[in-house]
Amino acid sequence: MLWRHGQTVYNAQRRFQGQTDIPLNEIGRQQAASAARYLAALEPEAIFASDLVRATETAAALARLTGLSVKLDADLRERHGGQWEGKTDTEIRQQFPEAYQAWVPPDGETATQVADRASAALDRIAEAMPGGSLSVVVGHGANLGMGMARLLGIADGVRMLGPFGNCRWSVLGRRNGQWRLMEHNVGSLPVPVPDPEEARDADPYAEPADAVEVGPAADSRKLS
Repeated sequence: MLWRHGQTVYNAQRRFQGQTDIPLNEIGRQQAASAARYLAALEPEAIFASDLVRATETAAALARLTGLSVKLDADLRERHGGQWEGKTDTEIRQQFPEAYQAWVPPDGETATQVADRASAALDRIAEAMPGGSLSVVVGHGANLGMGMARLLGIADGVRMLGPFGNCRWSVLGRRNGQWRLMEHNVGSLPVPVPDPEEARDADPYAEPADAVEVGPAADSRKLS
């Protein structure tokens, strides 16, 4: 299971983090604590993480619930962003228009370099664990995404898979040496809307329920 770290101030400001060591913000800590409850229920046997603080703080939330130690691996660090680190998306677009179009940070890592080290780390972790076991690997959007794409046979630089949201996770499986994507960018689900038929079954004398409204319009009325 590949689990991206929770939100940081740089995420909220849409700044390129790269290997700049930024901690989680309050929202990120809440995200990690909430997501960890779902992942702990799956009874993982090991936790691995990037050694950058936003990943170790996220991993610590799961370690606290499971009693597992966190094994750090520098190959799980985020893509080095070179001259882009600390800059906003708008600043990068304005100051580096050609590099932005190619998405290649000056003085940073190429997609191939990131995929090389990330996929090697994921392969090492898989080899070290017994078959059928679950390991949680806590890292970063680009690193995990590029490493996962390499394992699945997707060419470097081809953005076929959607991005990782903060504290979202993906599940990979390996059988007979072949990797498969089981789930991608998963998080907690919203509370389901009530089913009027179930309510009538519970109370056969209840009046028919009005239609249940969902979506932005319904939410705005709740806040008004």
